[in-house]
Amino acid sequence: MGSGAAVFDYDNDGRLDIFLSNGARLDDPMTEAAIPRKNGPEYWNRLYHQKPDGTFEDATERAGLAGRFYSTGVAVGDYDNDGYEDLFVAGYGRNTLYHNNGDGTFTDVTESAGVAGSGWSTSAAWVDYDNDGLLDLVVARYMQWDFQDIYCGEHKEGYRAYCHPDLFKPATPLVYHNEGNGKFKEVSAKVGMNKPGKGLGVAIADYDRDGWTDILIANDAVPQSLFHNKGDGTFEEIGMISGLALDGSGATYSGMGVDFADYNNDGWPDVVITDLANQKYALYVNGGDGSFSYSATMTGIAGATLLHSGWGVKFFDFDNDGWKDIVVAQAHVMDTIETSEPHLHYREPPLLLHNVAGKKFVDVSRASGKAFEERWVGRGLATGDLNNDGKIDVIVASNDGPAWILLNETLGANHWITLDLEGVKSNRDAIGANIMISTKGGSQFATVSTGGSYQSSSDRRVHFGLGSESTVERIEVHWPSGITQILTNVSADRKVRIREEASAPK
Repeated sequence: MGSGAAVFDYDNDGRLDIFLSNGARLDDPMTEAAIPRKNGPEYWNRLYHQKPDGTFEDATERAGLAGRFYSTGVAVGDYDNDGYEDLFVAGYGRNTLYHNNGDGTFTDVTESAGVAGSGWSTSAAWVDYDNDGLLDLVVARYMQWDFQDIYCGEHKEGYRAYCHPDLFKPATPLVYHNEGNGKFKEVSAKVGMNKPGKGLGVAIADYDRDGWTDILIANDAVPQSLFHNKGDGTFEEIGMISGLALDGSGATYSGMGVDFADYNNDGWPDVVITDLANQKYALYVNGGDGSFSYSATMTGIAGATLLHSGWGVKFFDFDNDGWKDIVVAQAHVMDTIETSEPHLHYREPPLLLHNVAGKKFVDVSRASGKAFEERWVGRGLATGDLNNDGKIDVIVASNDGPAWILLNETLGANHWITLDLEGVKSNRDAIGANIMISTKGGSQFATVSTGGSYQSSSDRRVHFGLGSESTVERIEVHWPSGITQILTNVSADRKVRIREEASAPK
């Protein structure tokens, strides 16, 4: 299943750093109660600190982030509102919460916080679901699995395969409510999110614009799950009735990575979900009436992805033209796939889809540099402007291989603006805040989030490409607290920090 990646500024020096989760030694056979553990540096999670010259140094040991267990997903969020980003690392058997001490080091506070969990955790996302100013945590779990020896595939050398998810029972997600004082309480049953699934990706957005953040979980081989936030501390699962649960033919598929953002600039968050080859990546357009329409075929995504398998995925505007494009980390799940289906491949290059004015997506991978020609076993993917040049870069984690940085060197004179929000009454990271910007060229919309993709966490700063416009006429921030804040006539090509006001401007 591979590992995740995170892009975040852990020491507040203005430069993004990189965290990579890593596995652990698997002893076979193992008892059902055994948890794989890291027994050497080759299994450590890794923290890379960005230096002023743009190179990275391994800061894992001094930061205290090597980890002890089999790690998969990662989620970044300032859960105690102290101004330093904390780190949640999901994994098999035990999760870990690291508190950022503010001095370049982290402390494992899992036990005191009460978030160790159990089973097989994958992706996670920080979200203030009750708008109380404290970040809560949603953790997807994959399935009920142990180390009992199940054999799948042909009984001859080189043909043994991973078993289909249908052979295993589903698992419920975990929801941890932030109680304050560093304590969390698991409330999935209380809030109505204890619905069994096979969760691999988690993304958040206020899909119906009612002021409460909703939660989407990508599931493998079972219907996708959309949890509608009712605003009273509970959720209702509406994947099927909203049109998000199945593909265009009414079938389930292997949902893996997911992102939740407005790609056609109509003000309503849309959805992309990656899956396996022969299934086509799913794209759903938000109708603005509580429903979604499967639009992979009409937008060109189906044709571009039929023979590909996708994991980490993000909407992002790589060329700053004002329209969110799509980047995907790719590879098949089966390392033996070419023995049974020679037209498919285990290792695949990443995929870059260019958004043509919100109408369709075009595969521009081959024209986008040598990185899109190399075949990797891609899994986690995160985005962020690593060198602060106004162009969003991409980090990809791979199975049994190196991590990759795709540095964005797109040519052109398009303008941009990056918004760095600081909550006061809202959570300090402003996760869940909804932003609208307007220029002479039109409006764009975004939600502040570090979640989405697959087992990964992206920079929480919100980036907008502006095309030829050098001024943003209006920035409208709808904070989770209910406060609306407006800025006007803001010049482009810079980062703008916005601190939540005590009340809405008059």
